[in-house]
Amino acid sequence: MFAYIVRRLWQMIPTLLGVILLVFFLFKQFGGDPAEILGGLNATPEQIESIRDQLGLNQPVWYQLWLFVKSVFTFDWGNSWATGQSVSKLMIERVPATLTVMVPLLILEVVLAIPIAMWVAYRRGSLADRTVMIITTVALSISLLVYVIVFQWLFAFQLGWFPVQGWTGSFWTNLLVYTPLPVLVAVLVALAPQTRLYRSFFLDEIGQDYVRTARAKGLSERVILFKHVFRNATIPILTNIGVLLPGIFVGSFLLEVFFSIPGLGREIVVAVNRSDYPVIQAVTVYLAALTMIINLLVDIAYKLVDPRVVLK
Repeated sequence: MFAYIVRRLWQMIPTLLGVILLVFFLFKQFGGDPAEILGGLNATPEQIESIRDQLGLNQPVWYQLWLFVKSVFTFDWGNSWATGQSVSKLMIERVPATLTVMVPLLILEVVLAIPIAMWVAYRRGSLADRTVMIITTVALSISLLVYVIVFQWLFAFQLGWFPVQGWTGSFWTNLLVYTPLPVLVAVLVALAPQTRLYRSFFLDEIGQDYVRTARAKGLSERVILFKHVFRNATIPILTNIGVLLPGIFVGSFLLEVFFSIPGLGREIVVAVNRSDYPVIQAVTVYLAALTMIINLLVDIAYKLVDPRVVLK
């Protein structure tokens, strides 16, 4: 196990370097001139040239690349072009708000989707199964914007249960007052595709020979479902959760915008609108690194869940 982890960490280095090179040259080639963006429309050629000197844009490409790589490993991206605030400080301040919303969302999404999917998979072809599949199909056909508008109108304006927007410095106030409505909206949107996906995982396992053998031995359906089917379906479920995990650190852009949550997702939207390259580059590189780490953790979880898995 230890040798596998070391090998995987070693393999991440060229991948991360490839991401860094890709981000650097993409922004350099297609991102426009940062000096002109910072200077604005009224800047004189002398001012533009001065900004280029300050940013090191007049230096050779290899030196600019070195500065970029240095900023990745020192977590020093300078200041945001839009707000003038330190990029690293900006990210640290925005991540807690995003996690306050996205962690409960991911937990509820998984906790609710798995038992529903197992239940309808066991009753495949029944009225309950068909009803749930129809409901999830309809839910998939409705845009997130519709859910946001309807739920804000119903639960905020009509019933007055939750505020439409707002955020404070108190974690518990945010969690209990401002988070429930966006989490409720996002759970209802995400529950439909996750239920259908997990249902397919359970159906694949229920149709295997070992299930028929277990039934022939007289095992109860409860034991078959929870001890055998669920354990074998855990591998693809973990894979799907691993795909979802990086998203909790950037949040849902629309949720944070419509509910005025000062999270990282909303900051990324603002950065894109304002061509705030340091923020966009930092988020892109670190999200790629985070994704690689999560993939490693998921592979390790495979071994813990199923001892038959061999890590090579």
